[in-house]
Amino acid sequence: MIDFSLSEEQKGLQKLAHDFAEKEIRPRAAHHDETGEYPWEIIKKAHEIGLMNTHIPEEYGGLGLGVMDSCLIAEEIAWGCSGIGTAMEANGLAQAPIIVAGNDDQKKRFLAPMIDSPLLAAYCVTEPGAGSDVAGIRTTAKKVGDDYIINGAKMWITNAGVANWYFVLAYTDINLGTKGMSGFLVPADSPGIEVGKKEQNLGQRASDTRGMTFTDVKVPAANLLGKEGDGFKIAMAAFDHTRPPVAAAATGLARAAMEHSIRYAMERNTFGVPIAMHEGVSFIIADMAKDIEAGRLLTWKAAWTIDQGKRNTKFAASAKVFTADMAMRVATDAVQVFGGYGYSKEYPVEKLMRDAKIFQIYEGTSQIQRLIIAKELFLRNQ
Repeated sequence: MIDFSLSEEQKGLQKLAHDFAEKEIRPRAAHHDETGEYPWEIIKKAHEIGLMNTHIPEEYGGLGLGVMDSCLIAEEIAWGCSGIGTAMEANGLAQAPIIVAGNDDQKKRFLAPMIDSPLLAAYCVTEPGAGSDVAGIRTTAKKVGDDYIINGAKMWITNAGVANWYFVLAYTDINLGTKGMSGFLVPADSPGIEVGKKEQNLGQRASDTRGMTFTDVKVPAANLLGKEGDGFKIAMAAFDHTRPPVAAAATGLARAAMEHSIRYAMERNTFGVPIAMHEGVSFIIADMAKDIEAGRLLTWKAAWTIDQGKRNTKFAASAKVFTADMAMRVATDAVQVFGGYGYSKEYPVEKLMRDAKIFQIYEGTSQIQRLIIAKELFLRNQ
């Protein structure tokens, strides 16, 4: 039997997130977009009411919610502002490797404190010369006694300037390729870490994105996730948990663009009638509606699958690429519906179009998602 209904608890969580987005995020979204100021006050309020770190297991003080629950929150928060949503959701990406592969001690030291205080974390994999090609990273971690010494540079790291700790992927044996990569939990106050300037990005400007350098950064062996050589596997497994919420966020942005388009199309008159009465406009919005529904259902399937303990790699990649491309198309079409007004910063869809683009790039580009899907089809025969 197939049932698309939400439980009462999920409906309550969805409403909590929507009300928060409507009252706390939307009124401040333009300010943070214009200034690039990090939304600290919003982050603190979100943490206070339980909208942060929802997937930390109960035994470490968290709610232990599933990926599906994260998707419900992510869609509503991104409906408010996807840039602020990314600032919040970056914790999920950094925490996922610990949830997937961390031991009890690591979870107590790095996850549990995030329940009591609005602490942040960052996922450090991408480098100046290695984005989609993760095997191209050059950061190294050399074992010296009971410690590892990390050297290298990372780029486009979300929350780099505000994080309390980082998940860092580095080579412990570069001769082994991806099988020589290891994952480390690195406190932000470790000597030798230098955080670069905040990047001035096209969209999602509330998000703190920076480059980083690691110079002889000493990390205790107790902060190695799993064993040496597990890093690539752990880093990629994290995406099965985080790509569905990213897809949900893309869906939330698209939904906001559609709602603005509907309102404007009913208010704006041409040739004596609202432009919604013209098929050239109404068909554009009808396409938005059907694609948003499809994206949400694909996202929910990816989330439900991993919550059932099943492999969801193909579904997660499918949801991510479909909703990313869809959000960009819907946001662009919303600007078209608004016409000249849509091109102005005085109207909301201009921001949505800029914010949408990054969904096709971060957490694996749309092209990488297609490679993943093809690999699943041809090599795994799924």
